[in-house]
Amino acid sequence: MKSILALKISLLALLLIALLAPFSFFKPEYKPAVKTVAVKQVAKKPAPVVEKPLHSVLLPDFAAIVDIKEKKGQFFDFIRPAVVQENGKILQEREAVLLMLDKTSLEEPLSDPEIALLTQLVKKYRVSKKYSLLQKLNELLTRVDIIPTPLVLVQAANESAWGTSRFARIGLNFFGIWCYRQGCGMVPKGRDEGASHEVAAFDSVDAAVAHYLYNINTNSAYTVFRAIRAQLRAQNQPLRAQVLATGLLPYSERGTDYVLEITQMIRHNQDYLTSAD
Repeated sequence: MKSILALKISLLALLLIALLAPFSFFKPEYKPAVKTVAVKQVAKKPAPVVEKPLHSVLLPDFAAIVDIKEKKGQFFDFIRPAVVQENGKILQEREAVLLMLDKTSLEEPLSDPEIALLTQLVKKYRVSKKYSLLQKLNELLTRVDIIPTPLVLVQAANESAWGTSRFARIGLNFFGIWCYRQGCGMVPKGRDEGASHEVAAFDSVDAAVAHYLYNINTNSAYTVFRAIRAQLRAQNQPLRAQVLATGLLPYSERGTDYVLEITQMIRHNQDYLTSAD
């Protein structure tokens, strides 16, 4: 009887063990909460656009020249040949005008080649066709004249930041000259809304200098400049850069401050400009 009872107890114990086994031998898996970190998307900056030059001239890298004296010397030496060359062409035209004026004053007739040249110069320098022959020649005499090399060089340095400006590097525009035909040059980054002007581009330094000289000699804004120059000529006085600079008030919106800056630059750079007189 006891053996039967012991057997029943043993069976009951095994049954309990079987029932409790799933809960005693297996622990629940614990998974810690995973924090989701928001990854901020950083927008990639577009690569800077490298603006290609609108010319094939091998331009010195003036921005890379650290020594100020060396930079000034190289800049003036780079621009000077074109100024001397273009002023030389103007002097040849002026000599022809003086010869025609002398003949006209003596009531001598002009030759056919002289008449053809006169017609060409009247058109080129924008002299009124309504003027008499003597008036045309006298007006040409005020317009067909040089601009002192030191003044040209200093204006080029001022307007182009010593050859480092975008307009100088890309378009060989050392004088801040504007143009008004679409595609004639470079669009200024800070151009006012509604404005249509561009900064002119040139294919050579000679062309840039020639355009600058032509602008001063023909634009109505520089009538005072030309009058000062004509007065100096009439008095047999040298064409001093600092004197003529006073006629450049219209060249910049800064007016008097601009003229003062140009005259100061001429004075401070005499060592570089002496050979350019």
